[in-house]
Parts: sequence; C-alpha cells; structure tokens
Amino acid sequence: MAFLRFFIKYVASKLSIPFWMVGHVHLTMNVYDDLIEIFMSFGLNFIVFMAFWFEWMDSKSKDNNSKVKQ
Repeated sequence: MAFLRFFIKYVASKLSIPFWMVGHVHLTMNVYDDLIEIFMSFGLNFIVFMAFWFEWMDSKSKDNNSKVKQ
C-alpha cells in the first residue's frame, strides 16, 4: 500500500502541471467523440486528485504532530 501511495504521488507530481496545461489546450481544440479519451482524461485527473488528497492528509498529520510536540 505504501508503494502504491508513493507511486501515485510521484506520477501526479510529474504530470499535474503538464497534463493540465496540455489538457486545457486540447479541450479547447478537440471534441470528445471517443469514450477512450474521456476515460483516460478522467483517469489521469483522478490520479492527480488522489495525489493531492495524499499530500493533504500528510500535511494534516504533520500539523497535528507539530502541535502535540509544542
């Protein structure tokens, strides 16, 4: 489970900005007629969302740990 969490965070950190920048240009110039493109787009967005969620949970636990130590 720890490796999967690391993998999602790693992939999302490498893909988030390029994916969104290219994706927004792609969305303005392309009509989604193909279900595969829709599912792939959803999947990549989901990976990035999960990485943000994991980072937020880690940040939240670090904040709680630092408050306990004070």
